[in-house]
Amino acid sequence: MIHATLPLSEQIHARLIERLQPTELRVIDESAQHAGHMGANDSGVGTHMRVCIASPLFVGISRVQRHRLVYDALQDFIDQGLHALAIELI
Repeated sequence: MIHATLPLSEQIHARLIERLQPTELRVIDESAQHAGHMGANDSGVGTHMRVCIASPLFVGISRVQRHRLVYDALQDFIDQGLHALAIELI
């Protein structure tokens, strides 16, 4: 469930904790760096995110499968306007 009262970065962080049980996780809102670009909004937040993540669920699966797990966990955020998601597997 998306909690609209929390900043998007915190909502994403909570979702990834819940779904992927990461051992390391950073969620960085890079939206301000993309002001004026496609997909950016006037607020400068919530459109471009970077996720740095390590999870035991990633063991033994390919890089593409790891990315798919992250995208699947965050699909409803993408459906609601998250324009760009950079994933760094650590």
